[in-house]
Amino acid sequence: MKLLDRSGANTKLAKTNDGSEYLVAGLSMYPDDVLCAFRKRPECDKTCIVFSGMARVFPKVNESRQRKSAWFHEDRPAFLTQLRKELRLHEKNCIKKGVKPAVRLNVFTDVQWEKLGIPQEFPDTFFYDYTKVASRLHKLPPNYKLMFSYSGAKAFRPFLLKAWTQDIPISVVFKNKLPRFFMGRRVIDGDKSDLDNVAAGQVIVGLIEKVTGNEASPSFVVDPDLITSIN
Repeated sequence: MKLLDRSGANTKLAKTNDGSEYLVAGLSMYPDDVLCAFRKRPECDKTCIVFSGMARVFPKVNESRQRKSAWFHEDRPAFLTQLRKELRLHEKNCIKKGVKPAVRLNVFTDVQWEKLGIPQEFPDTFFYDYTKVASRLHKLPPNYKLMFSYSGAKAFRPFLLKAWTQDIPISVVFKNKLPRFFMGRRVIDGDKSDLDNVAAGQVIVGLIEKVTGNEASPSFVVDPDLITSIN
């Protein structure tokens, strides 16, 4: 089974690759309570982007992601062997094309890959992801960068406050439009390039809510017209 998307089929990865010195590959697995352990506390599980885009039209899209997740759970050594093989191929392909390799291993999940040693085994590849696990933010190898994902859910606030003290970008999903500032930080357009986002420092990476067919939690999706009351 092929694991990495290197064809540009993922819209966000394709945008990131456009005009970049990097070529990004992504691993799209289906999130569950193990692969995305914090998905319920921040109330983002029902409106996860795994249900957006082509997955809303073609069930086979998520069926493919579920097969990858099942392989990860059922035979992790074989899964990781295949992943390492594809990462080496990605590096070789990037050398041929004269670009730098970059990889997003958690397109829809929040696996702590640093604990499995994957980024450490490929120091010439730049890895990046979004996460809701605040404890990950200061335990990373130098070639792995994270952005923290916001939620206003009460149960999630201690983790948000911990992330807020770090020199990292924090991503926030907004309804319909982006404000100029949120909670004292400048907001940038996060739908353009993930590589620009992860290097942006202490800003808000603003993302417009994606249509999933499910009603979004008001704790997860921020309405810019109500920001005054939130602040």
